[in-house]
Amino acid sequence: MKLRVAAPLTIDSIVDGPGLRMVIWAQGCKHYCRGCHNPQTHDERGGYEIDSDCIIEQIQSTKLQSGITLSGGEPFLQAEALVPIAQAAKQLGQDVWAYTGFTWGQLHALSNPQRQYQLELLNWIDILVDGRFIEHKKSAILRYKGSSNQRIIDVQASLELGYVVLHENYNRHDDHTS
Repeated sequence: MKLRVAAPLTIDSIVDGPGLRMVIWAQGCKHYCRGCHNPQTHDERGGYEIDSDCIIEQIQSTKLQSGITLSGGEPFLQAEALVPIAQAAKQLGQDVWAYTGFTWGQLHALSNPQRQYQLELLNWIDILVDGRFIEHKKSAILRYKGSSNQRIIDVQASLELGYVVLHENYNRHDDHTS
């Protein structure tokens, strides 16, 4: 399965989730958030294609990473190609974070050819940072998110309970920009 990525994988990130992480930068985004820090990822024809198996091999070859982060661009536009990657990371004992401009509710309401894969991808994700980046809600004191409207969701608890469960370690009320 081919995945269109914006850039080479970031092997040793410490800002895209806790611990040492590998970041996969999906190419293509339809949110066009004003002030986006990755506007070069918007064009769906940009970047380059890489086989999902190549990314899985790179994940398998890492030694110190605690997890992977799916970012972009919009990872949920390429959910089918990301499912086996997230699956492989979980099988190696790594956690999976994902950033999306969609909200939790929007992901569950989407009606498109990728929907089944988008919902399947959620099954392999531990933490989801949801919601569009809103420039006037930007704050440098926020942890692992860019604007105060975004939520850091415990995906597995949310799936189990049937409603959004915010992750207790990352949603403290340290934001005064709302």
